[in-house]
Amino acid sequence: MSEQEPEFMNLPLLERENRLMPEIIRCLLSLGGEASKKEIVKALLLTSKEIPEDYIEFSRVSKQSGRTYKPFNFQFNFAIKHLEFADFVTVPRRGTIKLTDKGQATSLEEFDSEEVRKLSEPIFEANKKRKQISQTINNSETVGDKLEELSLDDNQVDSWRASLLDALKAMAPKKFELFCRRLVKQMGVEIDTKIGVQYVADGGLDGFGYITSDEFRTTRVAIQAKRWEGTVSSPEIDKFRGSMDKHNAEFGVFLTTSTFTKNAIEASRIGTRVITLIDGDAICDLVAKYELEVTPVMTYELSDFYFENN
Repeated sequence: MSEQEPEFMNLPLLERENRLMPEIIRCLLSLGGEASKKEIVKALLLTSKEIPEDYIEFSRVSKQSGRTYKPFNFQFNFAIKHLEFADFVTVPRRGTIKLTDKGQATSLEEFDSEEVRKLSEPIFEANKKRKQISQTINNSETVGDKLEELSLDDNQVDSWRASLLDALKAMAPKKFELFCRRLVKQMGVEIDTKIGVQYVADGGLDGFGYITSDEFRTTRVAIQAKRWEGTVSSPEIDKFRGSMDKHNAEFGVFLTTSTFTKNAIEASRIGTRVITLIDGDAICDLVAKYELEVTPVMTYELSDFYFENN
């Protein structure tokens, strides 16, 4: 968790949302007009000159729930809602954002977030749930806590993800490495029973394996697992690449319960041996995909129909 609050957090909440709006559109344009929220956030992290990396990664602990959360997440979600209500984007399915014709034709040089608000705010005001929330919050330090408790952040809807990450962070190191090897095995890698498993002379690896393509070409895969709270930086990627060299690994998989810095992402793409980075969110996605020690349950998400006054 970040210790020092970023300077960007000193801006009023609405100003942060206003700065996010054109950047979201810019990222969508660069991503082909449609992308997942995760892809947009990654694009912001790597390319935005307006939204600082330390603000995107900054986290704090909710005073009410005790959970760690990122203020950026709910401001990002509100910015998307404003763009949606003003007909710049649509949400064809949960977690995916798509530019409308209006959004595609937008000139970023002339984009005015306040004009967007003139279109979106009346819709927010018509939403009873939004009205109730607006009456309970102010621009104080408790804004993040209140919004988190009122389940506006998509991460709150999938509470199992937060529970999973909490459990992984609390695991003993050896058990976490075992989990990561098991997860990578589910991805199609044949795990070596010695390298990275014996904890002696493994060159700093947490696992090693082999993946064979349809053309029967076998590739050596090195595995690194980091059960961290803070973000993983580029020196850790460089050290991992050194460990890959020791075992002549052509491919690397780096898993962490946290996230990767911009420099770490860039470092993972240098050279001929690209390292696949799997952060906490991606781990949750993979656990769900392979149903690894989880049981799927059916639930329903209510549409805005139930919260509109008219």
